Amino acid sequence: MMSAYEKGGEWQKAMRMFDAIAQTNLEYNVVTFTTAISICDTYGKWEQALQFLSTMAQREIEKDTVTYSAVISACGNGSRWEHALELFSLMAEHEVLANLITYSALISTCEKCSEWEKALHIFSMMAQSELKPNTITFNAVISACKKGNESQTALEFFSMVAQSKVEPDTISFNAAISACEVSG
Repeated sequence: MMSAYEKGGEWQKAMRMFDAIAQTNLEYNVVTFTTAISICDTYGKWEQALQFLSTMAQREIEKDTVTYSAVISACGNGSRWEHALELFSLMAEHEVLANLITYSALISTCEKCSEWEKALHIFSMMAQSELKPNTITFNAVISACKKGNESQTALEFFSMVAQSKVEPDTISFNAAISACEVSG
């Protein structure tokens, strides 16, 4: 039901529903909290997403990859790359494995915050974990490089798209063209 409110653009109703759980015999769990965090991500409420994560810890509700990925994404939408990197470190500390969505969200966060070097570092960490990048991952790295005026690196990543047999999309081409414009 919370997800239905989110999809309908009624995030306040979804949050009221989350609060109403306390008045019932139902218990909060990782799914209810992750849903609430995802709603925060969608509506730019990164501070609330972090608060939900903190509440999960207080209530000793185990966090999973989806939970962390959603909070990392929310931090990215709030231009809080430092928080996103801290959360990524916490995942390792708590032995929660990062997946492609986690890495993509973290790279995207770095891209939004013009932290191109960090985006490249995270991309290399992802490669070491043997996860294969997808179009979203490549687009975020290419855009991060473009924002950092690293046109040559952006174009190298664009050429990697074809080599890795990932299908480029309009965003991929636009980012590569923009990188060319930046380099003159």
